[in-house]
Amino acid sequence: MDVLLDEDEEFLRDTARALFERESPPARVRAVENAGDPYDRELWKRVADLGWLGLSLPEAYGGAAAPFSHTGVLFEEIGRALAPIPIHAHAVAALTIAEAGNAAQRESLLPPAIRGELRLSFALFEERPGLEPDAIRLRAQRDGEAWRLYGEKHFVDAFDVTDRCLVACRSESGSGGDGISLVVVDPRQPGVAHTLHPTLAGDRQAVVRFDGARVPDSAVLSVPGRAGPVVRAMLERAVILNCAMIVGATRMASERAFAYASKRVAFGRPIGSFQAIQHMCANMITWVDGAELLVREALWRISQGLPASTEVAAAKAFTNERCQAALREANQIHGGIAQIKEYDQQLWYRRAAAWTMRFGTAFEHRRTVARALGLRRG
Repeated sequence: MDVLLDEDEEFLRDTARALFERESPPARVRAVENAGDPYDRELWKRVADLGWLGLSLPEAYGGAAAPFSHTGVLFEEIGRALAPIPIHAHAVAALTIAEAGNAAQRESLLPPAIRGELRLSFALFEERPGLEPDAIRLRAQRDGEAWRLYGEKHFVDAFDVTDRCLVACRSESGSGGDGISLVVVDPRQPGVAHTLHPTLAGDRQAVVRFDGARVPDSAVLSVPGRAGPVVRAMLERAVILNCAMIVGATRMASERAFAYASKRVAFGRPIGSFQAIQHMCANMITWVDGAELLVREALWRISQGLPASTEVAAAKAFTNERCQAALREANQIHGGIAQIKEYDQQLWYRRAAAWTMRFGTAFEHRRTVARALGLRRG
């Protein structure tokens, strides 16, 4: 395993960074948030035109077929720039369709998704929190050659701007991954309603209610009642891409703090010359580097088709806590000005802090690691 970037990954990183520095500066991020827009449509089109919406999707449908690790590199830069586009939900759903969809589903959904014409999202979590399949309770009842959905999904990203949403539901009784299906739902069809809730990140998540929404058999991914492994793989990709965004945002916040410490003068010298500030900066770079290495290890394993649940969980547990700590240190170095909305530093803190709250707590992911160590059963 080599967690260092190869030439192609370095080129992608540099190209993405240059684009986002030019087209997603803090002023533009602020403008989208202050206007209440769900996303930056011009930036979305630009990213689509560059082929980044299909970076790790099959060439047969217009994708670049790059390793999944390349998508992780792109998401670090998206996090670094706080790019206001719903690419996380879109990419996770598209990768799942490419993996588990049949030929007709891939042909109808992937090409327009890669071009940015069809926006995708996914809905996993419910009122009862938890990462385990048993937490999925939304019911899918048989209705002739279709299914009817009953229940709610919570914390759904970009639902208000999505054209198709992958919904995990329980179509059969069972425990664990048994009895779970994954279906493609049109958010605007009868029987589907949603309520938006603002988040600390400045975006919105939805509570989605299904009251008899009809889903034909042609919209079911994989085998009905046997989609547990597909849902688990989708969650792992969602978690690790979330981690990549957190790492990118935390590194940028840290670099801003380092620059501030070298310029801010107190008692006749830069505050970076004081040992306490130096130790804070040393901690920050240690934590963000550690998080990045864990994330890249998990990305590499997924790219190689290797089991990665333990590595993904370790990366998320560490990233949630240590990147959050680094963000607090970065704010502390800036002092009170970091808490002022008019000052840019709070943008990185708010978004990365909100991202750490998504896709499971550090405690939940530690349970996965403990289970892999043989310390926990079930």
